[in-house]
Amino acid sequence: MLTFRGFNHPGIAKACALTIGNFDGVHRGHQAMLALIRNEARHRGVPSCVLTFEPHPRDYFAKVRIDPSLAPARIATLRDKLTELDACGIDQCVVLPFNEKLSSLSPASFVHDVLIEGLGASYVLVGDDFKFGAKRAGDYDFLMQSGATHGFEVARMNSYEVGGLRVSSSVVRAALGRADFAQVEQLLGRPYSISGHVVHGRHLGRELGCRTLNVRFLNSAQSRAKSAAQGIFVVEVLGLTLEPLAGVANLGVRPTLDPNDVNGGRVLLETHILDWPKELGQNSGYGRVVQVNLLHKLHDELKYDGLEALKHGIERDCANAREWFNARRKKASETT
Repeated sequence: MLTFRGFNHPGIAKACALTIGNFDGVHRGHQAMLALIRNEARHRGVPSCVLTFEPHPRDYFAKVRIDPSLAPARIATLRDKLTELDACGIDQCVVLPFNEKLSSLSPASFVHDVLIEGLGASYVLVGDDFKFGAKRAGDYDFLMQSGATHGFEVARMNSYEVGGLRVSSSVVRAALGRADFAQVEQLLGRPYSISGHVVHGRHLGRELGCRTLNVRFLNSAQSRAKSAAQGIFVVEVLGLTLEPLAGVANLGVRPTLDPNDVNGGRVLLETHILDWPKELGQNSGYGRVVQVNLLHKLHDELKYDGLEALKHGIERDCANAREWFNARRKKASETT
């Protein structure tokens, strides 16, 4: 999949079949829409294209209005969103920066500047609750009228249900907030995971006897955004060895530590491998891309009274994670 930041690039197709949205999580409803846009693109002989936004529009307005409660908890990183769009067979993705200029475009200007001049859309597929343009003044009816005027087709996809439940990013966020990973997997069509490059932190884990692999959930531009899942989790790590490695992870802002540390108080996924393979060496994780699958929540983040208390808390979490893996292995052996 070709990915572009903005649409002023020579490599962008001159015409496309387009769908528009935030696609946070790329859940099964999104996947159904992406399958449809691929089919429409193939019949028309043009590339399939996704138009998405970064930051999330609600993140932008939360910052403008100085009201963090307006920002949605994020399901996925931009990296993971793009990976899933690629896995769904999309030909190109255009990521537009959601800023003052874009947010102030009238619906008519959005159609002309973005859909026609920017992307050359010959077919546009949207969801049943699609709104666009300044103050969300544009809707499906306006898009239909614009298509008739400017010569592109417009279609709308109704909501997608799984087990009688309407699939949406909001429903996925709620399930992650409850740590209901069985339902999350049902809604996504895959286990929930977070991936990214392992970065350096304060190296405090070395002092605590608990080295961690640190992955930033969001980059510095969205450092105050929230993750839909937060707390201490039993996890498996892929990308370092042929087999998944068992671990325990903290996903959040680390309330015991200084918010002005090297990671700036942003959401971080810190993963401790329970049994670190000796053949990897102590520092071999840095710069590697890992995928961390969240399997089970142990508890919410806790603010400990000092580093010694934090160390004992980590030791308890590691022991509880080992118990969980032992119970899973025992259950698996009993069913075979």
